[in-house]
Amino acid sequence: MESFGIAAFRSRQAVLRFDDQLRKAGIPTQIITTPRAISMGCGLSIRFDQRALPSAMEIYHTQQPSPNLIGFYIARNVEGRISVTSVRV
Repeated sequence: MESFGIAAFRSRQAVLRFDDQLRKAGIPTQIITTPRAISMGCGLSIRFDQRALPSAMEIYHTQQPSPNLIGFYIARNVEGRISVTSVRV
């Protein structure tokens, strides 16, 4: 089972801005299509190692939080199916 963190936003600009902030902090990221289970937003999200979730949330809170955040999630890929669990911001 593969697990990873996701940050989902309502705008592509917010995705790109936060992706840049995470990379500058040394957190490897990947811009992905938002999983269907989240089903809202601009269609793009940021994927990162699940262990970086606390750091990503800290960066979000200290870097002028975007009102476009949908939320942070932990995604699990089980046999090709992705399920997501919301994480409190």
